[in-house]
Amino acid sequence: MANTEENIIFAWINRTTRNSYDMDFNSLLAVSPIDGRYSRQTEPLREYFSEYALIKYRVRVEIEYFIALCEIPLPQLADFDHSKFEALRDIYRNMTPEDAAKVKEIEKVTNHDVKAVEYFIKDRFKEMDIIKWGEFVHFGLTSQDINNTSVPLSFKEAIEESFMPLLNEVLGLIKDMAEQWKDIPMLAKTHGQPASPTRVGKEFNVFAVRLEEQIRQFSALTYPAKFGGATGNMNAHKVAYPAVDWISFGNQFVASLGLQRSFPTTQIEHYDNLASLFDCLRRINVILIDFARDIWTYISMEYFRQKVKAGEVGSSAMPHKVNPIDFENAEGNFGVANALYTHLSMKLPISRLQRDLTDSTVLRNIGMPLAHSMISLNSLKKGLGKLILNEAAIAADLERNWAVVAEAIQTILRRENYPNPYETLKALTRTGAGINPETIAEFIETLEVSEEVKEELRVITPSSYTGF
Repeated sequence: MANTEENIIFAWINRTTRNSYDMDFNSLLAVSPIDGRYSRQTEPLREYFSEYALIKYRVRVEIEYFIALCEIPLPQLADFDHSKFEALRDIYRNMTPEDAAKVKEIEKVTNHDVKAVEYFIKDRFKEMDIIKWGEFVHFGLTSQDINNTSVPLSFKEAIEESFMPLLNEVLGLIKDMAEQWKDIPMLAKTHGQPASPTRVGKEFNVFAVRLEEQIRQFSALTYPAKFGGATGNMNAHKVAYPAVDWISFGNQFVASLGLQRSFPTTQIEHYDNLASLFDCLRRINVILIDFARDIWTYISMEYFRQKVKAGEVGSSAMPHKVNPIDFENAEGNFGVANALYTHLSMKLPISRLQRDLTDSTVLRNIGMPLAHSMISLNSLKKGLGKLILNEAAIAADLERNWAVVAEAIQTILRRENYPNPYETLKALTRTGAGINPETIAEFIETLEVSEEVKEELRVITPSSYTGF
């Protein structure tokens, strides 16, 4: 081939390993871009939100519940050997996708996903020769005690272990740029029109501070769980062991998982606190959409250039273009995430009487907005890494807009009790004639003020009039 770039591209394809090819081929068959086009970015979330992960979390809650019953101890569990607790925990700690597949096979018979988990654990109890105590697996519980504990727990750990580290990484980049460019004057735009100058770093810092406040608010929220039997009253627990303080037990058990128990409830968690988490995450995304749009606009104004990577194509038709695709990708995926967060937070708290099943099918999508958000955060990381500040363009724009110092001049004139200062500057700047350093200098000389005030006015420039 004559085309060098095409040679490079095809050489890279030829070097691609078979495993990579298989992964790419499988992604071509995915229905959702989360598991298709963006699968490499969202792969870490499989540990929290895949069907395998959900089964693993359910097994974890069931095992920890059984251990908690032993620690009361219930009379029938008083002789259970506590040294076996770690072996029990290994059932979920060492769980494999193949184990999860066994649960799915059981589900084909039970036609109930949580009951299949119970039977899977009982099979393990047989293997460990502890089936004598098997009926205390899922004792007194309904499926939603497991689901409404497993799902918030998986969401909590996904946030803490995957999402927040990535969000803080992007926040760190924004803060670094705020510090790096804190002294660079820049023309501000309000309503798209030239306005009082600002500084590049300050504008980045605005977003950093907004994000930090929402992260602070998010950290103050709790991850809720429901744990209370068929209709939330622990009826079965009380009738079997009326002397046990089951309310205290439920609180302590849920707290041991790092969650906060909701009580009283119906059969299901009422989801109000979970909705608060979704709403706060949505606000974080809104701030980042705002940020992505501003950076996109600054790129279009040539305030920033973008680093070019060999082999990349900006446009299929226009060779000169380097499109701000990373910020566009971020905006689009944040939007999808927020649509899902909105539905989750508005639908989940609504359930007919003591429970209908709509929450269960909706809750299975809890990982999707997080996945789209992480795709966006990765895009922002990539886009920010390409930014090159174009100081010449920024300075030139300031120099073209000397009219913005009118606010400074009229404010000082107000201080000096000069007659009609606003109207005087309005007449000057709206004549249609170009405003430049000479125009401003000539205007200052016409003012009937002291020489000291004139000297104060002469030193004002678009680059120096940037405030704090």
